[in-house]
Amino acid sequence: MSRKTVSSILLVLSALLALAAAGTVLPWSSFMVSDLGYYTLCPFAPYSTLALLFLAGLGWVVRKHINSLPA
Repeated sequence: MSRKTVSSILLVLSALLALAAAGTVLPWSSFMVSDLGYYTLCPFAPYSTLALLFLAGLGWVVRKHINSLPA
């Protein structure tokens, strides 16, 4: 794969992970209360949120590293 393709894939993956992280803390009618104290889409919030944000950040850092390599 070319560098541009890998960079684009990492950008899309990072954006999807960031959106998923935002989705984990949305209020939702479920049967379990999260550690935040309210009913959320993900009962493991805020830990799942932090894990998804970490993975999105890691993808962003790897993308920036790939783009900074000399041709």
